[in-house]
Amino acid sequence: MLTIPEKIAFLLLLLASFYFGGGALYRVYRAIRRGQPEDRFDRLPARLGRALWQTLTMQTVFKKRPWVSLLHAFVFYGFVFYLSVNLVDVLEGFFPFKARGGFWNGYNLVADLLTALILLGIVGLMIRRFSALGRKTFSWNEKTPLHEKVRQGIPRDSAIVAGFIFFHVGSRLLHKAAQAANLEHGPDPYQPVAWWASALFMGVDVDQIVILEHLFWWFALGSILLFIPYFARSKHIHLFLAPLNLAFKKEKPGALTPIAPDFEALEKMEKFGVARLEDFTWPRLLDAYSCIMCNRCQEVCPAYTTGKALSPSAILINERYELNRILPDFAAGRESPRPLLAFALNSESLWACTTCNACVEVCPVGNEPMLHILDVRREQVMMQGVFPAQLNNAFKGMERNGNPWNLGADKRLAWAEGLGFEVPTVEQNPEAEVLYWVGCAPAYDPRAQKTARAFAEILQASGLRWAVLGKREKCTGDAARRAGNEFLFMQLAAENVETLNAAMQARPKTIVTTCPHCFHTLANEYKDFGGHYQVKHHTEFIAELIGARKLELLPMKGEVTYHDPCYLGRHNGVFAPPRAVLQAAGLKLHEPVRHGPNSFCCGAGGAQFWKEEEPGQERVSTNRYRELKGTGASTIAVGCPFCMQMMNLETAQEPEGQAPQVLDISELVVQNLKRRPSDAAAD
Repeated sequence: MLTIPEKIAFLLLLLASFYFGGGALYRVYRAIRRGQPEDRFDRLPARLGRALWQTLTMQTVFKKRPWVSLLHAFVFYGFVFYLSVNLVDVLEGFFPFKARGGFWNGYNLVADLLTALILLGIVGLMIRRFSALGRKTFSWNEKTPLHEKVRQGIPRDSAIVAGFIFFHVGSRLLHKAAQAANLEHGPDPYQPVAWWASALFMGVDVDQIVILEHLFWWFALGSILLFIPYFARSKHIHLFLAPLNLAFKKEKPGALTPIAPDFEALEKMEKFGVARLEDFTWPRLLDAYSCIMCNRCQEVCPAYTTGKALSPSAILINERYELNRILPDFAAGRESPRPLLAFALNSESLWACTTCNACVEVCPVGNEPMLHILDVRREQVMMQGVFPAQLNNAFKGMERNGNPWNLGADKRLAWAEGLGFEVPTVEQNPEAEVLYWVGCAPAYDPRAQKTARAFAEILQASGLRWAVLGKREKCTGDAARRAGNEFLFMQLAAENVETLNAAMQARPKTIVTTCPHCFHTLANEYKDFGGHYQVKHHTEFIAELIGARKLELLPMKGEVTYHDPCYLGRHNGVFAPPRAVLQAAGLKLHEPVRHGPNSFCCGAGGAQFWKEEEPGQERVSTNRYRELKGTGASTIAVGCPFCMQMMNLETAQEPEGQAPQVLDISELVVQNLKRRPSDAAAD
């Protein structure tokens, strides 16, 4: 038990620690509150329950780096238990009792073993962080914009946090070891690690052991009180904020939130997008403080992987260091001193993002770096009028002719010419069960038109009543929105929703589309504009038709690899149906190393298809194609017209006869579709 002077000193230190540490945390809270409002409080009990489960199971951490995640788990679970350990140690210091015997035996055993695991985990993490491999993992290429304090700040912060954990837990172990060496208490068999460590004090007399007990108690608990004021500035703050970030994460981060509910509200707005920290909504600022700086998002980013300036982790880390630099003033409500493009990212990194959602999916603490980028794009396009020149043609095409190809609406049904049957429009078949949303690429691009024709044949063979919008269909606006042109997107969305709602009046229809970008926008984003539809991707729909025996396939032979489109897979979780179709066709599937949720982008998303790719070591599509070709499959199956184009861009570079063929899944199905007698007669 502590002496009276020690108790007084501890209480004074406790008050000082809570005063300075509490003040720092309160400033962080006020800084996050500076963010603009955003409703993330729906289904609050479910959100909190999900976050608690994800935190305690560490399922988001174990998505990648299993051995490193295991070391982190040792530290995490140890520190969760150490909340009670430290409290009991304080009580032992202030009151005349020892936590031994009975209930305390199990408690002491768990605490003792976790002490060893924490030390093992933190030593392993320190070795990794400061080894050559770690320095490579936790670094950036020379093109990536970095805050002036990052390069020195991160190693320093890592050393302080790791040093604190090692010192705190190590001191607690030595405190218990000194107790075990004290003949007054004797060794405790339920603290085997401390018992083993007590050998360090063999031959030390009783009076000195008592002094050591007190000294290590102070080291263990005093170090916490000294660390608390620094806590808010360190990455260790993620212990508190990461669970909150997981709770308030969007269900579909890629389903963007409108900047205004309608055009009337939009016209009254004086500011669009984000130029400075205070322009972000509060979840974006929470992202910056939740970031653990692990660079997992950077590892999976298509732009960074191919040598470009963009690093999702660098953006959040830069924001965090700037917030720490200006925290007192920012928390007090003063304007931040410089725009984001001066310290968080630059124009090159801003426009390199493919919006593939990989950074969001992999983040262990629920950060959404992609949304930071899109917020800044909105400001650049709608406030500054600054964007890659090539996008101007796509914008004009969508505005004037309802498609980024800038071709007339009279060409919308050109893809259907030469089919052995008439493609019905909604006017001709208002009672149709299925509305095929063709999309701009299948309507206007010669290669993608083959996909539209193949899927039309599948619909015809299924016996279902179906129709298309024909000339009334316009671009969904996906590319405009991802490029930051929210006004143009809202214009297209409003027109399409009006058209679709009118088409649904005679009979509600299932909308099916061969483009994942159209699928995502229609299903997830048109809800905000009054468009509530049942939308399916054509691979899902084909799988259902096969399952219902409305389609029958002849056995096929061959080997195929499947490329998961980002907007179908990661954004919407559709992984099994395309593979089910390939399996039903009898094809042997060879998965690339990166597939499913870990798939790699083709490079076309985020409006990249309509502009030149930023300079790097290679094109994103080249990186992906090399992996797909490496499976040895003779066919690359895709489910997206833009993925099709990007892969064909790569096959065109190959010597004749050496490249795998690239086919949409619908084309593979049509090749081996078992025709009904009526269909054959029609042909």
